[in-house]
Amino acid sequence: MTGRSDDARRETGTGWPEGTAEPEGDDTFAAADTFAADGDTDGDPGADGDPDTDGDPDTDGDPDTATAPRRRLSVAGMVIGLLLGLLGFTLVTELRSNTSDAELAAARPDDLVRILSDLDEREKRLRAEISALQDSRRQFTTGSQGRDAALAEARRRADELGILAGTLPAQGPGLTVRLASGADRIRAATILDAVQELRGAGAEAMQIVGASGGPVRIIASTSFVDSGDGLEVDGQRLTGPYTLVVIGDPQTMKTALNIPGGVVDAVRQRSGTVTVTDDTVVHVTAVRQPSSLRYAHAVS
Repeated sequence: MTGRSDDARRETGTGWPEGTAEPEGDDTFAAADTFAADGDTDGDPGADGDPDTDGDPDTDGDPDTATAPRRRLSVAGMVIGLLLGLLGFTLVTELRSNTSDAELAAARPDDLVRILSDLDEREKRLRAEISALQDSRRQFTTGSQGRDAALAEARRRADELGILAGTLPAQGPGLTVRLASGADRIRAATILDAVQELRGAGAEAMQIVGASGGPVRIIASTSFVDSGDGLEVDGQRLTGPYTLVVIGDPQTMKTALNIPGGVVDAVRQRSGTVTVTDDTVVHVTAVRQPSSLRYAHAVS
């Protein structure tokens, strides 16, 4: 019995402390069977019976370990989506840029030179206005001379406003533009386009004259309406051909009128003619009666 018990102790790896009686009979095998029934044959609770077979709680039993790849994949998907969105935005911007430059790309070199010259003249005019305003500001802040400078500036402003409002006659360098009809008569829209192009090029005072009827001063509120075979300008009927007298920089305004797709092109496509003459001094003689304001009041 002793030899068999020793063999059992060696097989099960179980020793008995000193002073402890060895179990008799088949108790040793019963103990071994008990361990085997529990599913742990080597006495280590983490080897077979425990669901965590390798002793690392994060390898198999932790649900976060299973979802970690999903999280990594979702972050990668977000980055890829962002990159694709940026690529799409870049492509759309490039396409819009190419579309907006299509007209300039199809223009002739002479037309591009005219457009560039018009832009340069506008820049020079704006810079001159900025310089004049800065000079006026310095004059107003020079002490005793400020009052005289302010008075002179007020008078100059009054004259400018009178010219812009059409209540004062004006003279200066400018253009005389004559528009004659061809296969189709000159319509109100064509005259309005010519006025807008001249204003954009720096025209400061304008009037229109027809074959019949007196000159009409053109201001911000002037209206042009087709009427029979002629035009009605601020209630006064005119017939063609029409002549615009304009004060401003002659070269800049002439360039603006000859831009591709402008007034000169539109009239010539209808077999009409446009004659532009620049003069050192032109006279805008038509004036308008000042109207009294009913609703607007100055804010001090």
